[in-house]
Amino acid sequence: MEYFGKFYLDNEKDMVVDIYRCNDGLQYELTAPDYPGGNLLHNFAKMFNLPLSNDEEGNPVIHDHIPCYINGANQEVHILRFGNTKVANIYNDGRIEIKANVPAVAKTMMAQTKDYQASETETIFKTYIQKDIKFHTDLHTHMNGNLDPDILIALGITHQIRYPLYYIKKLNLHITKSQKEYLQAQRAVVAERFKDSPLKGKYLERRINDNTFINFADLILNNIKEASYNINKIRISLVIMKDGQAVFTNLEKVYLYRYVFCKGVADERPIALKDISRIPDKDVRDVVEQILRDRRDLTYAKNSLFQDKLLWIARSYQKRGIRYVEISDTTLVKPEGSLKMLEEVHAVMPAIYKETGVMIRFLAAMRRVPLTIVHDAYTPSDYLQQNLNVLRAVAMDPYVAGCDFVGEEINDIIELKPLFKEIVKIAKVDPDFVIRIHAGENDSLRDNVAHSIKCVVDSLQKGQSCPKIRIGHGLYTANLSTKKGRQLLADLRKYNVTLEFQLTSNVRLNNLNDISSHPLKQYLAAGIHCVQGTDGAALYGTDPLEEQLALEKLLKLTHDEMLAMRKCEDDIIIAAENSYNRKKNTLNRIRGNKTVSETLRSYMNSDGSDNKIVLKTTKNVDASTALADKCAELPADKTPIIIAGGSFNAQGRRTVLNPEGCQAIKSLLENLDPSQYCFAIGHTLEGYEGYLLDYNMGRFQIYAFVPAMISAPAKTHYLSQNLIYRVSTENEEPALYKSFNYEIFERRESIVIALDGNAAVMNLIQEAHNGKGKADIYIYDRSKNLREKAKALEGYVHFFGKEKNLMDIFKKTN
Repeated sequence: MEYFGKFYLDNEKDMVVDIYRCNDGLQYELTAPDYPGGNLLHNFAKMFNLPLSNDEEGNPVIHDHIPCYINGANQEVHILRFGNTKVANIYNDGRIEIKANVPAVAKTMMAQTKDYQASETETIFKTYIQKDIKFHTDLHTHMNGNLDPDILIALGITHQIRYPLYYIKKLNLHITKSQKEYLQAQRAVVAERFKDSPLKGKYLERRINDNTFINFADLILNNIKEASYNINKIRISLVIMKDGQAVFTNLEKVYLYRYVFCKGVADERPIALKDISRIPDKDVRDVVEQILRDRRDLTYAKNSLFQDKLLWIARSYQKRGIRYVEISDTTLVKPEGSLKMLEEVHAVMPAIYKETGVMIRFLAAMRRVPLTIVHDAYTPSDYLQQNLNVLRAVAMDPYVAGCDFVGEEINDIIELKPLFKEIVKIAKVDPDFVIRIHAGENDSLRDNVAHSIKCVVDSLQKGQSCPKIRIGHGLYTANLSTKKGRQLLADLRKYNVTLEFQLTSNVRLNNLNDISSHPLKQYLAAGIHCVQGTDGAALYGTDPLEEQLALEKLLKLTHDEMLAMRKCEDDIIIAAENSYNRKKNTLNRIRGNKTVSETLRSYMNSDGSDNKIVLKTTKNVDASTALADKCAELPADKTPIIIAGGSFNAQGRRTVLNPEGCQAIKSLLENLDPSQYCFAIGHTLEGYEGYLLDYNMGRFQIYAFVPAMISAPAKTHYLSQNLIYRVSTENEEPALYKSFNYEIFERRESIVIALDGNAAVMNLIQEAHNGKGKADIYIYDRSKNLREKAKALEGYVHFFGKEKNLMDIFKKTN
């Protein structure tokens, strides 16, 4: 057979279609090399009745003939179809016209279950949409999640960024002998710098390797033989995990990989950029060549890495028919970073807009909780006050459309209410100022959407009209058919709140397992303003068009419903353009001969001492110190059994004990050997976890995971219990699932018994499934929420309940 060409069935280049010419025409091979579990192709083959076999290495492959037709112009055209969907027209001259693709949502759900149940129309989409309902905005996205991995890799090459040894090791990249010797020499120098560091063990090793660098251009261009392998490995590291749903922990890790490129620093040892044509990946090669051409254009010749990012973000949106974008970025609430960023924006955006027709503006993003994933990272206790002081100044800039509250939704937004009082003052001066809150993303805090509106409305000064409020996600609220839900709908209408929906990220981040429960159609029927976002499309393997198609096909939106969303975004575009022009004229009048940064700095210097914000908290005790005498590592010689039935509930929700659930706990305690097993539970010591404590009578070791900061009453309660403690790095209870992952699922075999809970327990279950250590997962069949999660993991979980005794199933599987 002669190789003919290839294309991909998806945006992330995961489903590879290689085409070969043979005696009787064309044949194709469909592979998914980045999905080692095999479910993706098995489910795809089953759905479309395709011939599935294994290659020499045992990986699944679909191999079949492509029928040939004669069209009206008497041309031969090979048409590849899956089911009733035409996927590609393939011509003898090498042209391949792609007509449909598999969306990221379908890939994710196919990959993590052994029994995929969606229909053909929900699995493969034709890639076009009616002109009158085509969306033209991305109003919910994030600065470092926008660019496709291939563009980031190309930027890394052309800007010759430093690439850390840590990631070379982590991704098992292939390097040459000379590159290895160079890195070893560099590492020895760095290790000497950290010889007095307080960090020990793996943390010190990580710090040294994080600060040992190679020029990324050197890594790729001076090792062309391994470039294809290395580029693919790096590409995978820059998107959310593929072989199933992820959780927020995975997202945070992906951002760390992306920061290497997005916040890249030029290496001190530049090389000549030559032999670009030898880069094996065409998409990477094309971008590198275009960047080098841009450098010969005076308009972009001196672009910084950040300015090139803006240029390629705009080009990517232009390609997909998007003309107005608002990007959320935490840099805009940092004193020096914000000023440098805005100077660079002003210097290049007029040219970018002229070329692409894409207007990019920003939302200054504040983290609702500090990041904890970076070990030894320091966040000042008054970081929100500092953010606010910067926001007051940058809000004057025409490229700043408003502010945003970002981060994992693990605290009630009402806790930040004092901050809203000051933000609403900014909105009084600037009537177009957008206040966007990430809320309703998971089902742990169903009042957060209502509370977000309340935070703004209660902060209004006398006579002040309500600012522009946007809610990012809005997926989970009180039931919209109840009195509480109807009041929410009334408030959304009254205050002209706009809801932003991002279907793909909801599914890929484990916040949506049952698409049929999505509330978008209910909101549209109630006359609520709704728009689409992508949440950082490149992170999730989607783009604005695929996202719109997913809304249309999976949520079955009608033409009128899509038209209503289109009208809403049209109104936002008009208001945004007016806002930009007005703020631009005002800033120019104030500036005089000063630069943008000089002007804004003069407003930033005010520390806002008359407007200090004080956040109420009862968590003022350091758990590591308070519980030091009762803390210990989990035993290496015992299998931990995680009981989830009390600590992983939505806020304010209490677990009601069921006799069947109690009997399940009782049977474990009575039949298992304490020398082989121990138990791990959450922080509340209530519900089924409380039953475990009461019935255990000291037989088994029980380890309770508790937050880093606790209240004084909690300290007293914990000290009175016959328990061993593990103190998390997380302050917020809903994030404790991360500690179970770090200490158990990523390190060892375990058993999960899930009896009750909401988003946090679903994250716990997903982490157990994704972890490096094998986890046997048992789910109580009377829990509706957990049944939905189990369906998404069909073939990987066991149900127990009235008809299925837990101990009987346990004995068969252990």
